[in-house]
Amino acid sequence: MSVKSTVPTLVPRTGYFAVLTLCLIAMVLLARPAFAQGDRPDYVQLNDNVPLTYTVKKGDTLWDISGMYLSEPWRWPDLWDNNPQVDNPHLIYPGDVVELRWDGGRPRLRVSRRGDIKLTPSLRSEPLDIAIPPIPRDEVDPFLRANRILEVGSFEALPYLIAGDAKRLLSAMGDKVYGRGPVDATERTYGIARKGATIVDPLTGEVLGIHVTDIGSVSLLGPVSAEFADADVKEFEVTRMTEEVRISDRLLPIEEGILDAMFQPQAPSITIEGGLMVAVDGGVTQIGYMDIVTINRGGRDALAVGDVLAIYQTGERVVDPLLGDTVQLPDVRAGVVMLFSIYEKASYGLVLSASRPLSVGDKVKNP
Repeated sequence: MSVKSTVPTLVPRTGYFAVLTLCLIAMVLLARPAFAQGDRPDYVQLNDNVPLTYTVKKGDTLWDISGMYLSEPWRWPDLWDNNPQVDNPHLIYPGDVVELRWDGGRPRLRVSRRGDIKLTPSLRSEPLDIAIPPIPRDEVDPFLRANRILEVGSFEALPYLIAGDAKRLLSAMGDKVYGRGPVDATERTYGIARKGATIVDPLTGEVLGIHVTDIGSVSLLGPVSAEFADADVKEFEVTRMTEEVRISDRLLPIEEGILDAMFQPQAPSITIEGGLMVAVDGGVTQIGYMDIVTINRGGRDALAVGDVLAIYQTGERVVDPLLGDTVQLPDVRAGVVMLFSIYEKASYGLVLSASRPLSVGDKVKNP
């Protein structure tokens, strides 16, 4: 009688390692898609539990919608990129349904269904102001009209009001006023500006500019002639005012409205070093959502309109309970600011999010 052996057959040592190697390669290949989004820097990071579809509501912006899906909403172009149905993502409308899909492992938002529209004629006609923008200009337009930053020397060189009609020290709408200085006779309208706070970089002590406030407007009176153009003093009429016009107020050429109707948030193209919030509109002590701030970086630092910066607060100093020494905690991220007006040495920004009360002196860095 033969006895059947119960001893297992051994795999040769070289064959065993070959099988093990193949198994490991298969595991890596299978696991790769799960980590691809995090490994590659060009992949956007989705928030947890994002909806697969979303119906656009009146009042939404692309920033709002992208912030729902992305932990870094300033990367919204990456989410809408290469979308044949939204080749101009500014032109989506309330009622449109957007759908989250994956294209080659990358998340994409597409318009899966348009809102209620009439099919005759085939063109969709909508007022431009109801299209969904990234960040609407009306959030900052009043501030832009009322505030500017000028170099110290350029402000002092501006023409100024030397007298009011009938020796008045304060003038109002319709009053005549007299200006002295380099006034271009072909420019018939000038803004009235008043010197505000000096903007100083707290790190270097450099004067970054002068904040000037809009007081109103004047119209130049008199004919355009060589004699009038050479006159040392020219006559104006007050045509707009936000407060009483004073002697020594400056005359400023009116800026042309050349900015886009919406802002395009994006990450800066360069690394920002030493950025700080140095002032806040309204002189408040705490800064929050939708407040306007001044930062100590500008055009010479290669910043651009729409650049988004993260706001950091300096970490606390604490005493180590075991060793007894003092330890500096890391900086804490506390918000996001988007730059909307860039000057040579300083910029204005709009706070788009704040997880804690912010203040002048908080740091701004690349997001």
